[in-house]
Amino acid sequence: MTAAHKTYACFDVEIADNVAHVRMNRPDEYNSMTAAFWAELPEIVDGISAEASARAIVLSSTGKHFCAGMDLAVFAGRQDDGDIELGRRHARTRGTAKTLQHTASCLEQARMPVLVAVQGGCIGGALDLATAADLRYCSADAFFVVQEINIGMTADIGTLQRLGKCIPEGVARELAYTGRRMPAQRAYEVGLVQEVYADHASLVDGVLETAREIAGKSPLAIHGTKVAMNFARDHTVADSLDQIATWQAGMFQPGDMVESFSAKAEKRQATYPDLLPEQPHL
Repeated sequence: MTAAHKTYACFDVEIADNVAHVRMNRPDEYNSMTAAFWAELPEIVDGISAEASARAIVLSSTGKHFCAGMDLAVFAGRQDDGDIELGRRHARTRGTAKTLQHTASCLEQARMPVLVAVQGGCIGGALDLATAADLRYCSADAFFVVQEINIGMTADIGTLQRLGKCIPEGVARELAYTGRRMPAQRAYEVGLVQEVYADHASLVDGVLETAREIAGKSPLAIHGTKVAMNFARDHTVADSLDQIATWQAGMFQPGDMVESFSAKAEKRQATYPDLLPEQPHL
């Protein structure tokens, strides 16, 4: 069963025009990240990526805030006073951190671009998601917070590893050390978001339109572009040139280029084959 045909506790999923719209659906709880949230999002995104059931993914939300971050019930440190020290040592195991990290990393690892549309607060774990996405957009009322430092912990899901690659490192460090709110306009000025929309409705409409534009390109070329840019972000230019040469040797499809030129000459929309579904691991 595909993601668009399943029922989730924290998300609604709709696929249209080759775009998967994944929408958080708990506005009364500010879309806080419950245990179900952490399990459902990677199931949805990994499924779309593996099945190639869409060519772009939009992650948006409902209500006043995009996401208030991790629900307190997810923390393991609910203990009596006598167990506080034990809680300090065991509330966050390495395995727990790695599991939670995948919920953000799945956006980065998806074979198609992921676009995030933020309204209101993008707090704590929500910023982990945003920094793992390919493109970020927000409404004028949006703000971004590395909330973990305000509750006495070091962020460990991905913000500290990715934020400094989205914006200048000094700006990222200031946010991480102070826990201050970064408003929408400042986020645009430093390059965290690509565009600021007037309100939530125009934000979602605009991001879906951009996603449809991306979905109209060759899916294989888009996939290769995402892989190459992610690799280049973390490696030297020389290593990255070697990576793309190897990629092209195995993945380049002249047929997509022929279709691009033919469609332009014939003044029509180009049509490209979808990515093949991934084979299950043996």
